[in-house]
Amino acid sequence: MPVDPFPWRSAHWDDPAVVSLLAGGLAGALTATFVCPLDVLKTRLQVQRRATAPKYYGIPGSLRTIFNTEGLPGLYRGLTPTLFALLPNWAVYFTVYERLKISLGKRTRGENSTHHWHPSAVHMMAAAGAGVATMTITNPLWVVKTRLQTQHMGVRMGRATGGKAPLYKGTFDCLRRIRREEGLAGLYSGLLPSLIGVAHVAIQFPLYEAIKARLALQHDKDPSNLRATDLMIASATSKMIASTATYPHEVVRAHMHVAGSGPFQGFVRTCQQIFSDEGVKGFYRGCTTNLLRTTPAAALTFTSFELLARQLRALGQRQRLREANGQ
Repeated sequence: MPVDPFPWRSAHWDDPAVVSLLAGGLAGALTATFVCPLDVLKTRLQVQRRATAPKYYGIPGSLRTIFNTEGLPGLYRGLTPTLFALLPNWAVYFTVYERLKISLGKRTRGENSTHHWHPSAVHMMAAAGAGVATMTITNPLWVVKTRLQTQHMGVRMGRATGGKAPLYKGTFDCLRRIRREEGLAGLYSGLLPSLIGVAHVAIQFPLYEAIKARLALQHDKDPSNLRATDLMIASATSKMIASTATYPHEVVRAHMHVAGSGPFQGFVRTCQQIFSDEGVKGFYRGCTTNLLRTTPAAALTFTSFELLARQLRALGQRQRLREANGQ
């Protein structure tokens, strides 16, 4: 039998991989566009001490400053690489997470299984594995996003630019120049704090699943049939706790993205420099902005994902029913 070169055409819409790919990618893109101005401000606050003339103080005033000096495009800098990264980011994340959750769950429940993990442990391991896979694949695009968001601050960028702050023309120009001027090390700058940041999802997803289970018990429902408001409560709460607990890695990562220090090199030095300059509070620069960004973003992403996934699964069930009836 000939192999179909476009297998997705015959794929069932309720296939977990298809559901995760489409629902994760669409939900992530919708969220990124909605919260982009706060993401720009958060990144600038994180690296502000590197700038020649720091000027961002307070959220409303800072957003106004960006708009007055750079117009509307200034509030959406870095959105293009973010959108390019989000399809593989969320698609890989949700796909690997669901696959690992099912696989580890089967191993735990199997008759010959020697493992008896708590469901929270399964969710944590699945989230950690998905996070490592995602960060490894998408790191270059997050470096580009950080560079585009901060290049108008007079920040010293990269190791191969003599301390100058080159203006990148866009996503692909930035990718080309970093690859040419700094090599793969530049594209993978900040990978270590990103991998450390996997602890974020290892906290968030088990909390998310636990809160969903608790809400489902309260309402006497299956977790897969919770209302949108319940999904928003579960996702926002889990995100707020996880973001606060692991926020320092984001600050260190942003500094390494800008400096182009490489995947692992400069991690300790960056941490020491931030602590020397500002103490512990330096690791929480932009944290309030981040919570204002990530809490509604998580609620929107996870709720959109769950609702889109439900619709796709329903579409797949109808597709299978038509096939079964010979239509």
